[in-house]
Amino acid sequence: MRAVARLVAVADGRGGTVLRELRGESPLLLRQAAAEDGVATVYVVGGAAGPLAGDDLRLTVEVGPGAAVRVRTIAASVALPGRPGAVSRMRVEAVVGAAGTLHWLPEQLVAAAGCDHVAESRVELAEEARLTWREELVCGRYGESAGNAVLATSVDYAGRPLLRQSLAVGPAAPGWAGPAVLGGATATGSLLVVDPDRRPGPAEVDAVGGAARGRVLQTPGGALAAWLPLTGGPADLLTATAADAHTLRVLLSAPAGGGVGPVGARRPARCPSPP
Repeated sequence: MRAVARLVAVADGRGGTVLRELRGESPLLLRQAAAEDGVATVYVVGGAAGPLAGDDLRLTVEVGPGAAVRVRTIAASVALPGRPGAVSRMRVEAVVGAAGTLHWLPEQLVAAAGCDHVAESRVELAEEARLTWREELVCGRYGESAGNAVLATSVDYAGRPLLRQSLAVGPAAPGWAGPAVLGGATATGSLLVVDPDRRPGPAEVDAVGGAARGRVLQTPGGALAAWLPLTGGPADLLTATAADAHTLRVLLSAPAGGGVGPVGARRPARCPSPP
């Protein structure tokens, strides 16, 4: 199955945002919802199971200067096996103009046993643009092993590279569950926050060079989380691994100024808009 979806948002000149274009094809159906905190909100609704091996899906998002959009999904996306040797692909391409804002906050991607899935994201941010970009991967459904999945993310800020990140899990990625990668965790993800007015996360400062370094945060139940300031722009990256999707979500909602509280605790975040 091939499907293409497109979202174009522009400022309305009165401090709000108009969705100039909103179209999709099953299983990528786009639906506008009530605005959250004054930000135009769009949900990606799965019109069919999948992605199945062989599917080729593409979503483009354009946020004009001064516009603001939040994109969510109705439920987790489950990558499923299909015909032998076939690979499923999901491509997301986003462009955010000057002083524009994009909050990309989908639910988890689940790599079901036997799947072979590639998720590629490319984001281009103009100077003064803002971004909240969350990605979460669960390695297999309950009680099953993980399928093959590759997550590749590329973000540029003001024409310069900001983030290049790639993760492969499953039988085709030797050592993915070992201590050098997930360390036995079955859920992993990241939260990228780009904000020209941000207050930096809990980075440590090198006493010699004065450069900010990342910091590992305190986490519950043996999970791991680390906060890393990025040098290519006004950005911080929070990455985490956990035993389950719920704990992972708590870690990726952690406040920038301190450790992670008990699972289920609600604490204010320093992100431009809380996930």
